[in-house]
Amino acid sequence: MKSPLLAIAAALLMLGATSAANAKGCIKGAVVGGVAGHYAGHHGVLGAAAGCLYGRHQAKEQQEQERQRQQQSQVNGQGKL
Repeated sequence: MKSPLLAIAAALLMLGATSAANAKGCIKGAVVGGVAGHYAGHHGVLGAAAGCLYGRHQAKEQQEQERQRQQQSQVNGQGKL
């Protein structure tokens, strides 16, 4: 049972290594998810993969909100002199 999980984990790591720019949020999420998965029933690898996906999702949302704030401040700042 552990060897298929290790193979999946290795494949995910290889895919993640190809795009280092997309790692934002993944590392922290993977650490938290791995620890939670370990304590929730010795599923650390599965928890790490899920945590990575969640952390990446959160980082994308935060980046989008920051971009919207910057656009809003540019629109508000143009009319004032």
